Amino acid sequence: MLTRSHLRAVVVAFLAVVLAVAGVAVARTTSLAAAAAVEDDGTDCPVPGSGSPIASSRLPDPFRKVAGTRITSKSDWRCRRAEIKELAERHVYGDKPGKPASVTGTVSSSGITVNVAHNGRSASFSASVQLPSGTGPFPAVIVLGGFGADTATIRATGAAVISYDPLAVGREGTPRTNKQGAFYSIYGATSSTGLLAAWAWGASRIIDVVEQSGGSILRADAMGVTGCSRYGKGAFAVGAFDQRIALTMPIESGSAGVPILRGIPGESGAQPLSSAYGEQPWLGDAFSAYTGNPSSLPIDTHEVVAMVAPRGLFVMENPHIDWLAARSGSVAALAGAEVYKALGAGENITYWSDVSDGTHCASRSEWRTPLQQHIQKFLLKTGNAAGTFRISSRKAGNLAEWRDWQTPTLTDGPTTPPPTSQPPTTPPPTTPPPAGGGCTASASVNQWTGGFVATIRVTAGGQPVSGWTVTVPLPAGAAVTNVWNANRSGTTFTNVAYNGSVAAGQSTEFGFQGTGNGPGSGLTCAAG
Repeated sequence: MLTRSHLRAVVVAFLAVVLAVAGVAVARTTSLAAAAAVEDDGTDCPVPGSGSPIASSRLPDPFRKVAGTRITSKSDWRCRRAEIKELAERHVYGDKPGKPASVTGTVSSSGITVNVAHNGRSASFSASVQLPSGTGPFPAVIVLGGFGADTATIRATGAAVISYDPLAVGREGTPRTNKQGAFYSIYGATSSTGLLAAWAWGASRIIDVVEQSGGSILRADAMGVTGCSRYGKGAFAVGAFDQRIALTMPIESGSAGVPILRGIPGESGAQPLSSAYGEQPWLGDAFSAYTGNPSSLPIDTHEVVAMVAPRGLFVMENPHIDWLAARSGSVAALAGAEVYKALGAGENITYWSDVSDGTHCASRSEWRTPLQQHIQKFLLKTGNAAGTFRISSRKAGNLAEWRDWQTPTLTDGPTTPPPTSQPPTTPPPTTPPPAGGGCTASASVNQWTGGFVATIRVTAGGQPVSGWTVTVPLPAGAAVTNVWNANRSGTTFTNVAYNGSVAAGQSTEFGFQGTGNGPGSGLTCAAG
């Protein structure tokens, strides 16, 4: 019997064949910042099982497919994301089902009702709505538990607030064998799906109803999500699993949220994985096998960060409370950002833990302006502020300690049709690559008041490089506080074991965080 996802895959394949026969080109033209038109854009992708992954303390390579090969083009990411989604459901969250057989409801200026029916079972829940001033339809931010980014700022910027109570969909305080709430009324009280995936399912059903409402009040194509603490964990899952979410904003999510699972056991004071698993049934039942051995997981949360790519992501963390594992959160964001950069969407991710106030889930002045900028860019489509990394020196993770893979240069795929006439017999002159070896280095800097993160790209010349040394002049008063993917002596950086070999014309990257002003021009690179 065909499931809904299988049926959709058959329909998609059939339409593709029909269009191809008719001579119509089929292309995927979604912009880098846009949300998808569907909850899951990868249901037609072949998704093999996870096989027998080798336990490793390093983060899994997000670019390596389950079959063992690495993706080579940006278009490959769609089905690689589908593999990661399957791994996340199977080992961490539990299954998040797609749209049920029937979803109905209403949208008004003050509330949303959701009615769901599937396989003879039904459930209902609701959410309240607060509109901004002005004339709609409005973009909207789903706020889990009324506990997320500053709702006054959200509305003042021009977006509506949808206050969603996830506990109506997946109740806390219940045993794993008797889970309660709308999700479990449909899929059974003994479902192995954890609360976070259930909460994500509920948010998706809210979007279904908004889509069906005709768009006179709220815009289904301009939806964001936010939450803090346990609801930050939920907001992270909502944005990762529903590609209609244009902007995901988890705050201080802690263990079972953004921070890498492999890092939490070694981060002093962080909530242990066994505690996060046992405190509430947030995670899927299958995660019990990994609470004492996260290195055996075939996935980690940097790949859940990557599931959001290339859509907007604004991660806010609190480095003042050890329990929240902000160091592991910074590593997850840095590693996930490598996927953003490979997709050409590096400006769509922001990570911010550089805050002065340690109060849990406070409305922080440091986040107010970037919150406005993210809503303008991803929901209102009126801004273009670039993403930034502002990592507190209190909890600064070192990505180089956690990965043994390099970020590939993904091709855009064929962009021009084949020639329709014979090429000239004499080819036009070309400029050959330089015959010598050597390398060059260039810097990309995210600067803020008092600090910066620099990404340095090392590019080989006309011959392969088997080792490199880069000198980065820094302005007076600047100091390096953290380095990844390189060894450092002063302002001179050398390759580490896994990124010294660079093919002719190809590149590798390393990075560092510092205080003061970041580097400008004048970088030098020496091969060998």
